[in-house]
Amino acid sequence: MQDLGIRILIEGINAQRLLQGLLVSARVALFSVILSMFLGVVFGIIMTSRNRVLQFFCRLYLEAMRIVPVLVWLFLAYFGLSRNLHINLSGVAASVLVFTLWGTAEMGDMVRGAVTSLHKHQYESGHALGLTEVQLYRYVIVPQAVRRLVPGAINLTTRMIKTTSLIIFIGVVDVLKTGQEIIEANYLKSPSASLWVYGAIFFLYFFLCMPISHVSKLLEQRWQS
Repeated sequence: MQDLGIRILIEGINAQRLLQGLLVSARVALFSVILSMFLGVVFGIIMTSRNRVLQFFCRLYLEAMRIVPVLVWLFLAYFGLSRNLHINLSGVAASVLVFTLWGTAEMGDMVRGAVTSLHKHQYESGHALGLTEVQLYRYVIVPQAVRRLVPGAINLTTRMIKTTSLIIFIGVVDVLKTGQEIIEANYLKSPSASLWVYGAIFFLYFFLCMPISHVSKLLEQRWQS
């Protein structure tokens, strides 16, 4: 039975440890997604401004978050801020910060695209009714843009959940790090443990993301009916 690495998953508290690691990953993703959705809407509306200075800095921020790998941002936030600026950030806090900045940029660009895709008559009708810019966006533009945002927002959410696997590189004990610890502790007596442990992690991520995709499909079907 030593060759059956599946035993590793049920020995001791290994399964519980994997679930606890998954909870760390899910918590980082949850906080990051919530903040990104809110800040992304604000950022996206700002990106629609005709002010050239605002447009320049918004574009600079967006391209910086897109071009530079997330892992580099994690290193900058965790090691750079802590050592050079003397800001004490935990690995989880640094992860939430970076993923929020990344998610805000991506969400903001989707909001910008959804808002600018609306026909100009929507704006003209709102102004004709005497709505202020804030009221126009709150009651007319944003509600219509939300439907166009759902597929992209769901995709961004699942991407953020999967990309949390990178937080292992700044010392956060997530589900991937926990899996590695279990494999290393049992490698000699169960060489095939890696197959079963990483297989379990595969299914944990799958079952975490699958309901989110299902909700997206339900919303699309509901709005199309």
